[in-house]
Amino acid sequence: MAKVCPLVSVIIPTFNRAWALQEAIDSVLAQDYPALEIIVVDDGSTDRTPQLLAGYADGIKVIRQANSGVSAARNTGIRAARGRWIALLDSDDIWLAQKLSSQMDYLDAKPGLLICQTEEIWIRNGRRVNPARKHTKAEGMIFEKCLPLCLVSPSAVVMHKKLLEEVGLFDESLPACEDYDLWLRVSCRHPIGLLPRPLIIKRGGHPDQLSRMPALDRYRIAALQKVISSGRLSTAQSRAAIEMLRKKCSIYAAGCRKRGRLEEAHKYLQVPLECQKGLYSQS
Repeated sequence: MAKVCPLVSVIIPTFNRAWALQEAIDSVLAQDYPALEIIVVDDGSTDRTPQLLAGYADGIKVIRQANSGVSAARNTGIRAARGRWIALLDSDDIWLAQKLSSQMDYLDAKPGLLICQTEEIWIRNGRRVNPARKHTKAEGMIFEKCLPLCLVSPSAVVMHKKLLEEVGLFDESLPACEDYDLWLRVSCRHPIGLLPRPLIIKRGGHPDQLSRMPALDRYRIAALQKVISSGRLSTAQSRAAIEMLRKKCSIYAAGCRKRGRLEEAHKYLQVPLECQKGLYSQS
Protein backbone atom coordinates (compact mmCIF):
# COMPACT_ATOMS: atom_id res chain seq x y z
CA MET A 1 0.00 0.00 0.00
CA ALA A 2 1.39 3.41 -1.04
CA LYS A 3 2.34 5.82 1.71
CA VAL A 4 0.02 8.82 2.00
CA CYS A 5 2.02 12.06 2.14
CA PRO A 6 0.48 14.84 4.24
CA LEU A 7 0.02 18.11 2.39
CA VAL A 8 2.77 20.69 2.98
CA SER A 9 2.02 24.35 2.24
CA VAL A 10 5.09 26.27 1.12
CA ILE A 11 4.91 30.01 1.85
CA ILE A 12 7.16 32.35 -0.16
CA PRO A 13 6.89 36.06 0.75
CA THR A 14 8.47 38.44 -1.74
CA PHE A 15 8.99 42.13 -2.36
CA ASN A 16 10.87 43.43 -5.41
CA ARG A 17 13.01 40.31 -5.73
CA ALA A 18 12.27 39.28 -9.29
CA TRP A 19 16.04 38.77 -9.68
CA ALA A 20 15.92 35.81 -7.25
CA LEU A 21 12.29 34.71 -7.02
CA GLN A 22 12.22 32.39 -10.03
CA GLU A 23 15.08 30.28 -8.67
CA ALA A 24 13.30 30.03 -5.31
CA ILE A 25 9.98 28.90 -6.86
CA ASP A 26 11.67 26.49 -9.26
CA SER A 27 13.56 24.88 -6.38
CA VAL A 28 10.20 24.06 -4.75
CA LEU A 29 8.72 22.77 -8.00
CA ALA A 30 11.77 20.49 -8.29
CA GLN A 31 11.11 18.82 -4.91
CA ASP A 32 10.76 15.04 -4.92
CA TYR A 33 7.96 15.32 -2.33
CA PRO A 34 4.61 15.02 -4.12
CA ALA A 35 2.07 16.58 -1.73
CA LEU A 36 2.71 20.31 -1.64
CA GLU A 37 1.08 23.60 -2.51
CA ILE A 38 3.06 26.75 -3.24
CA ILE A 39 1.73 30.10 -2.04
CA VAL A 40 3.64 33.19 -3.13
CA VAL A 41 2.64 36.38 -1.34
CA ASP A 42 3.63 39.43 -3.39
CA ASP A 43 3.96 42.18 -0.80
CA GLY A 44 3.35 45.11 -3.15
CA SER A 45 6.24 44.58 -5.58
CA THR A 46 6.88 47.35 -8.13
CA ASP A 47 9.43 45.46 -10.25
CA ARG A 48 8.61 42.69 -12.76
CA THR A 49 7.49 40.25 -10.04
CA PRO A 50 3.81 40.21 -11.16
CA GLN A 51 4.78 39.32 -14.73
CA LEU A 52 7.17 36.61 -13.52
CA LEU A 53 4.47 35.07 -11.32
CA ALA A 54 1.92 35.14 -14.14
CA GLY A 55 4.18 32.80 -16.09
CA TYR A 56 3.53 29.98 -13.60
CA ALA A 57 -0.22 30.02 -14.34
CA ASP A 58 -1.98 27.48 -12.09
CA GLY A 59 1.25 25.87 -10.87
CA ILE A 60 1.31 28.18 -7.86
CA LYS A 61 -1.14 30.25 -5.84
CA VAL A 62 -0.40 33.98 -5.87
CA ILE A 63 -1.73 36.44 -3.29
CA ARG A 64 -1.06 40.14 -3.80
CA GLN A 65 -1.29 42.71 -1.05
CA ALA A 66 -0.20 46.26 -0.34
CA ASN A 67 3.33 46.45 1.02
CA SER A 68 3.06 45.49 4.71
CA GLY A 69 6.36 43.79 5.53
CA VAL A 70 7.66 40.23 5.58
CA SER A 71 5.76 39.21 8.73
CA ALA A 72 2.41 40.28 7.29
CA ALA A 73 3.24 38.52 4.02
CA ARG A 74 4.15 35.27 5.75
CA ASN A 75 1.04 35.47 7.93
CA THR A 76 -1.17 36.02 4.87
CA GLY A 77 0.26 32.88 3.31
CA ILE A 78 -0.08 30.83 6.49
CA ARG A 79 -3.75 31.82 6.88
CA ALA A 80 -4.43 30.77 3.28
CA ALA A 81 -2.57 27.46 3.62
CA ARG A 82 -4.51 24.21 3.26
CA GLY A 83 -1.73 21.96 4.51
CA ARG A 84 -1.30 20.55 8.00
CA TRP A 85 2.41 21.33 7.70
CA ILE A 86 3.89 24.74 6.88
CA ALA A 87 7.25 25.29 5.20
CA LEU A 88 8.74 28.75 4.73
CA LEU A 89 11.08 29.89 1.97
CA ASP A 90 12.54 33.37 1.70
CA SER A 91 12.54 34.55 -1.90
CA ASP A 92 16.33 34.89 -2.04
CA ASP A 93 16.99 31.32 -0.84
CA ILE A 94 16.93 27.97 -2.66
CA TRP A 95 15.98 24.44 -1.60
CA LEU A 96 17.82 21.31 -2.66
CA ALA A 97 15.55 18.71 -4.28
CA GLN A 98 15.37 16.35 -1.27
CA LYS A 99 14.65 19.05 1.28
CA LEU A 100 10.96 18.43 1.95
CA SER A 101 10.99 14.65 1.59
CA SER A 102 13.94 14.37 3.99
CA GLN A 103 12.24 16.53 6.60
CA MET A 104 8.91 14.78 6.32
CA ASP A 105 10.63 11.40 6.72
CA TYR A 106 12.45 12.81 9.77
CA LEU A 107 9.20 14.08 11.30
CA ASP A 108 7.42 10.81 10.51
CA ALA A 109 10.09 8.97 12.50
CA LYS A 110 9.64 11.29 15.49
CA PRO A 111 5.93 11.31 16.38
CA GLY A 112 4.95 14.32 18.45
CA LEU A 113 7.70 16.57 17.10
CA LEU A 114 6.05 19.68 15.65
CA ILE A 115 8.99 21.51 14.09
CA CYS A 116 12.36 20.76 12.55
CA GLN A 117 14.96 22.49 10.42
CA THR A 118 17.95 21.48 8.30
CA GLU A 119 21.52 22.60 8.03
CA GLU A 120 22.29 25.09 5.27
CA ILE A 121 24.88 26.27 2.78
CA TRP A 122 25.74 29.97 3.07
CA ILE A 123 26.45 32.05 -0.01
CA ARG A 124 27.52 35.68 0.52
CA ASN A 125 27.94 37.93 -2.51
CA GLY A 126 28.16 34.88 -4.73
CA ARG A 127 30.81 33.05 -2.69
CA ARG A 128 30.40 30.17 -0.26
CA VAL A 129 31.31 31.05 3.33
CA ASN A 130 31.40 29.09 6.57
CA PRO A 131 29.04 30.22 9.36
CA ALA A 132 30.75 31.42 12.53
CA ARG A 133 30.72 29.12 15.54
CA LYS A 134 28.04 31.27 17.21
CA HIS A 135 25.66 30.27 14.39
CA THR A 136 26.01 26.53 15.09
CA LYS A 137 22.55 24.96 15.14
CA ALA A 138 21.34 22.81 18.01
CA GLU A 139 18.35 20.55 18.56
CA GLY A 140 15.92 19.73 21.34
CA MET A 141 14.94 22.25 24.00
CA ILE A 142 17.15 25.07 22.75
CA PHE A 143 15.51 28.17 24.25
CA GLU A 144 18.61 29.33 26.14
CA LYS A 145 20.78 28.80 23.06
CA CYS A 146 18.36 30.91 21.00
CA LEU A 147 18.65 33.92 23.31
CA PRO A 148 21.86 35.53 21.95
CA LEU A 149 20.81 35.39 18.29
CA CYS A 150 18.50 33.59 15.89
CA LEU A 151 19.52 29.94 15.47
CA VAL A 152 16.52 28.88 13.40
CA SER A 153 16.35 29.75 9.71
CA PRO A 154 12.88 30.35 8.26
CA SER A 155 13.83 28.76 4.92
CA ALA A 156 15.03 25.62 6.71
CA VAL A 157 11.86 25.05 8.78
CA VAL A 158 8.90 22.71 8.49
CA MET A 159 6.33 23.06 11.29
CA HIS A 160 2.85 21.83 12.08
CA LYS A 161 0.08 24.38 11.71
CA LYS A 162 -1.20 23.68 15.23
CA LEU A 163 2.12 24.91 16.60
CA LEU A 164 1.39 28.36 15.15
CA GLU A 165 -2.18 28.17 16.43
CA GLU A 166 -0.70 27.71 19.92
CA VAL A 167 2.12 30.31 19.94
CA GLY A 168 0.76 32.80 17.41
CA LEU A 169 1.99 34.00 14.02
CA PHE A 170 4.81 36.39 13.14
CA ASP A 171 4.69 39.71 14.97
CA GLU A 172 3.79 42.28 12.31
CA SER A 173 4.89 45.18 14.53
CA LEU A 174 8.55 44.10 14.26
CA PRO A 175 10.30 45.38 11.10
CA ALA A 176 13.16 42.92 11.74
CA CYS A 177 14.03 40.03 14.09
CA GLU A 178 10.47 38.76 13.65
CA ASP A 179 11.86 35.24 13.24
CA TYR A 180 13.91 35.56 16.46
CA ASP A 181 10.69 36.55 18.22
CA LEU A 182 8.73 33.57 16.90
CA TRP A 183 11.42 30.99 17.63
CA LEU A 184 11.69 32.22 21.23
CA ARG A 185 7.95 31.66 21.64
CA VAL A 186 8.28 28.19 20.13
CA SER A 187 11.50 27.00 21.75
CA CYS A 188 10.51 27.85 25.32
CA ARG A 189 7.87 25.10 25.19
CA HIS A 190 8.71 22.79 22.28
CA PRO A 191 11.79 20.86 21.11
CA ILE A 192 13.10 21.84 17.69
CA GLY A 193 14.43 18.99 15.58
CA LEU A 194 17.53 19.26 13.40
CA LEU A 195 18.24 17.26 10.27
CA PRO A 196 22.05 17.54 10.07
CA ARG A 197 22.22 17.82 6.29
CA PRO A 198 22.58 21.08 4.33
CA LEU A 199 19.38 21.08 2.29
CA ILE A 200 18.98 24.79 1.63
CA ILE A 201 21.18 27.45 0.03
CA LYS A 202 20.95 30.64 2.05
CA ARG A 203 22.01 33.62 -0.04
CA GLY A 204 23.04 36.94 1.47
CA GLY A 205 25.00 40.10 1.03
CA HIS A 206 22.41 41.98 -1.02
CA PRO A 207 21.31 45.43 0.18
CA ASP A 208 17.64 44.62 0.93
CA GLN A 209 18.37 41.98 3.58
CA LEU A 210 16.56 42.67 6.85
CA SER A 211 19.62 41.46 8.76
CA ARG A 212 21.48 44.51 7.42
CA MET A 213 19.11 46.91 9.17
CA PRO A 214 20.73 49.10 11.85
CA ALA A 215 20.07 48.65 15.57
CA LEU A 216 18.78 45.07 15.32
CA ASP A 217 19.23 44.64 19.08
CA ARG A 218 16.35 47.08 19.62
CA TYR A 219 14.00 44.52 18.05
CA ARG A 220 15.59 41.60 19.89
CA ILE A 221 15.06 43.54 23.12
CA ALA A 222 11.37 43.94 22.26
CA ALA A 223 11.10 40.20 21.58
CA LEU A 224 12.78 39.36 24.89
CA GLN A 225 10.43 41.69 26.78
CA LYS A 226 7.46 39.93 25.19
CA VAL A 227 8.54 36.40 25.98
CA ILE A 228 9.57 37.30 29.55
CA SER A 229 6.17 38.85 30.27
CA SER A 230 4.25 36.06 28.51
CA GLY A 231 4.01 33.79 31.55
CA ARG A 232 5.25 30.88 29.39
CA LEU A 233 8.77 30.64 30.80
CA SER A 234 10.06 28.41 33.57
CA THR A 235 12.00 30.00 36.40
CA ALA A 236 15.31 28.99 34.81
CA GLN A 237 14.23 30.28 31.40
CA SER A 238 13.11 33.60 32.89
CA ARG A 239 16.43 34.00 34.65
CA ALA A 240 18.37 33.32 31.44
CA ALA A 241 16.14 35.62 29.37
CA ILE A 242 16.49 38.52 31.83
CA GLU A 243 20.26 38.11 31.88
CA MET A 244 20.33 38.25 28.07
CA LEU A 245 17.99 41.23 28.13
CA ARG A 246 20.38 42.99 30.52
CA LYS A 247 23.32 42.35 28.17
CA LYS A 248 21.51 43.55 25.06
CA CYS A 249 20.13 46.63 26.78
CA SER A 250 23.60 47.50 28.09
CA ILE A 251 25.11 47.20 24.60
CA TYR A 252 22.31 49.20 23.02
CA ALA A 253 22.49 51.89 25.73
CA ALA A 254 26.24 52.22 25.19
CA GLY A 255 25.59 52.86 21.52
CA CYS A 256 22.99 55.48 22.39
CA ARG A 257 25.40 57.26 24.75
CA LYS A 258 28.09 57.25 22.07
CA ARG A 259 25.67 59.05 19.74
CA GLY A 260 24.53 61.54 22.38
CA ARG A 261 21.09 59.94 22.92
CA LEU A 262 21.35 59.98 26.71
CA GLU A 263 17.62 59.84 27.46
CA GLU A 264 17.22 56.76 25.25
CA ALA A 265 20.25 55.14 26.92
CA HIS A 266 18.71 55.66 30.36
CA LYS A 267 15.38 54.25 29.17
CA TYR A 268 16.96 51.02 27.93
CA LEU A 269 18.99 50.52 31.09
CA GLN A 270 15.70 50.53 33.03
CA VAL A 271 14.08 47.85 30.83
CA PRO A 272 15.57 44.76 32.58
CA LEU A 273 14.68 46.18 36.01
CA GLU A 274 11.09 46.77 34.93
CA CYS A 275 10.83 43.25 33.47
CA GLN A 276 12.15 41.74 36.68
CA LYS A 277 9.67 43.74 38.76
CA GLY A 278 6.89 42.56 36.49
CA LEU A 279 7.90 38.93 37.08
CA TYR A 280 7.89 39.42 40.86
CA SER A 281 4.39 40.96 40.69
CA GLN A 282 3.13 37.89 38.76
CA SER A 283 4.48 35.41 41.30
